[in-house]
Amino acid sequence: MFKQHLTVEQAYQKGKHFCSYQERCHTEVKEKLYGFGLNKQEVEMLLSRLIEEDYLNEERYAQQFAGGKFRMKQWGRIKIKYELKQKKINDYVIKKAFKEIDELDYTTTLKKLTITKWNSLKQEQYINRQVKTTNYLLQKGFELNLIKEAIANIQSK
Repeated sequence: MFKQHLTVEQAYQKGKHFCSYQERCHTEVKEKLYGFGLNKQEVEMLLSRLIEEDYLNEERYAQQFAGGKFRMKQWGRIKIKYELKQKKINDYVIKKAFKEIDELDYTTTLKKLTITKWNSLKQEQYINRQVKTTNYLLQKGFELNLIKEAIANIQSK
């Protein structure tokens, strides 16, 4: 891949624009800055500057990421946590980000997804229906105990 070679000030301006366009995590910004041909010391200095000037805020990023993935893609906590871990976000920040997800919305979404999947498998045998619904919800990142509870609630109706 072609690497741009920018001065520290040019890289700072581009980094600032990169961060103000949408929330970013430290890892994304670090990769971007290295892509400008900067050395480790310059990258660390620019990262600090972007953090000090509040262009880069990992807590804010994690909160928007968690809230967005839950609302838009209907991901569960496990999948969100996994993705944030991939971006090297620490557990404290992840826990804080989960406060963005309202508990009632979370259970309502799980219930809605469970019903939709369950009803789409009407032709399946009972046990297959249960397994496929469970696997689908696990893939979405929901917790197994909550999935079992949601399926049990459907069956009791």
